[in-house]
Amino acid sequence: MTLKKILVLYHSQSGNTELLAKSIYKGILSQNGTEIRCKKALDSDIKDLLWCDAVLFGTPENFGFMSGALKYFFDQTYYPAKEYGISLIPYAIFISCENNGTGAVHQIDQIATGYPLKKSLPPFIVKGEIQEIHLNEAFEFGQTLAAGVIDGIF
Repeated sequence: MTLKKILVLYHSQSGNTELLAKSIYKGILSQNGTEIRCKKALDSDIKDLLWCDAVLFGTPENFGFMSGALKYFFDQTYYPAKEYGISLIPYAIFISCENNGTGAVHQIDQIATGYPLKKSLPPFIVKGEIQEIHLNEAFEFGQTLAAGVIDGIF
């Protein structure tokens, strides 16, 4: 059985998005048949997109927008992704926010239409302080994406 490669790519300023990323990582890890990379957006590049079979993008919502670090990742990989002819990669989004997260989700979804990306799950949005329940939900979010990728649903 070939392992499915899943990339958890995120930016975190306060640490909230990183807490979610780590729980998502653990959820993916709990599924047999996956290989995982969990990387900060500023430490990632086109090689990470070339490597993965699915990607989760995580960001805080800053003033109704995705983080600048995640936007920088998209800026740096957009044209190389086209040049390499990457096939449609399933993606999902997780957001930590004080507002409602929809601004960041909208931006990522708009950018994804120009990439070889296809949305696999509704966004996972956590408003306010991260609680244990949110970490459990993040774990399940990671499990769900991994199971869908392993089973060929996404």
